[in-house]
Amino acid sequence: MDFNKLREISNETEQISKTYEIFNEESRLNCSKAARVEFLTTVKYIEQYLTPNAKILDIGAGAGEYSLYFAKKGYDVNAIELADNNIKVFRKKISADCPVALRQGNALDLSIYDDKSFDIVLLFGPLYHLHNEADRQKCISEAKRVCKDDGMIFFAFISHDMVILTELGYNSDFFNGSDYNHETLRLEDFPFVFFTVDECRKMLSNGGIAVVKEIAADGLSELMAEKINLLDDYSYEQYLKYHFYCCEKPELLGHSNHLLFIGKKSAAC
Repeated sequence: MDFNKLREISNETEQISKTYEIFNEESRLNCSKAARVEFLTTVKYIEQYLTPNAKILDIGAGAGEYSLYFAKKGYDVNAIELADNNIKVFRKKISADCPVALRQGNALDLSIYDDKSFDIVLLFGPLYHLHNEADRQKCISEAKRVCKDDGMIFFAFISHDMVILTELGYNSDFFNGSDYNHETLRLEDFPFVFFTVDECRKMLSNGGIAVVKEIAADGLSELMAEKINLLDDYSYEQYLKYHFYCCEKPELLGHSNHLLFIGKKSAAC
């Protein structure tokens, strides 16, 4: 399936599922040293909030990279994923020594999970795809509902302003294409939905989330991938150290393809 056929699908749920017949989510986070930065950064921050016997819910779990990582460490992990292809890949990786309670379902309806039943809630995929603000708020509301009052919720976004630069890095003719509006300076939200840092903040605030930390999950890693992938192991460790040093700096937050926001229920909820 190509992008043109994907555009013809009007049903958003079906379109999301078909998107992952084009994009290989199984290898996205581990196909190279540069690609691994996002995963290593995200895990580093999740581990700061984990407690013994913590229950984790991975909403929009993709091919299971995060779920399986924490299941191997002995945590009680539940996961829900929409896309057929991701479910198929994920299920093959579940084993007796790496158990995950995986279900196929939609992030807008988590009724199979009880209120306040998870210590850590990961919402990493759904907000890449929901075009409607009401749906985004429903998604956030459901994540909040199943999180314990003292639990933490982790949100991932694709950063609008950085994607423009990485697209230019791939294609020097990018600004002559049709995916970019020269008047509004906005990318077309297809097949993913893009947000500025301020739009992420507003979305979470409107959803009753008190943001604790904002992180540039992969920083310049995609833009610098060719160089990073050539680094020897020592140099790569030094790059990671530098990235971790930079990734919470407010002045560098927007220069990242992926954003990680850590939040909790606001006092008013």
